[in-house]
Amino acid sequence: MAITKQKKQEILAKLERVVKAPALVFVSFRGLPVKTATELRRSLADQGTNYLVVKKTLFKRAASAAGWLGEMPDLPGETAVAYGDDALTSAKNVYEFEKKTQGQMKIVGGVYEGAYVAAEMMTTLAKIPGREVLYGQFVNLINSPIAGLVMALNAIATKQEV
Repeated sequence: MAITKQKKQEILAKLERVVKAPALVFVSFRGLPVKTATELRRSLADQGTNYLVVKKTLFKRAASAAGWLGEMPDLPGETAVAYGDDALTSAKNVYEFEKKTQGQMKIVGGVYEGAYVAAEMMTTLAKIPGREVLYGQFVNLINSPIAGLVMALNAIATKQEV
């Protein structure tokens, strides 16, 4: 069914806001049951990620105005865009749901820091631990040499007492 010109303009206006997001994830959802798709939308919305099924021709028009670097990845079949306020959250949320669906949906690419990236790069970004985990790892890294020094001095002190 054809979309009216007015409806296309409304969709383009919405897509202009979408392309301003810090990162976008392109999702292929071919064969995804409606129940699972509804669960996906709710899950992503609860985690602060927006999910929008797009007409590829209209998205390409909005994307050309955004001026991203590189070449747009191939978007096979039905395609949706996941985006949010955080650059990594949308990729993480989609990746977690992708693991649950066992191949019914998959990441097919995205946009990160103003450039198109392949699906492998988006998956790699999705695997980066959260900010709190990274802070914990950093503190452990800094604390490790100090803890080693304290244990060595303690061993020397106990050896001298005996």
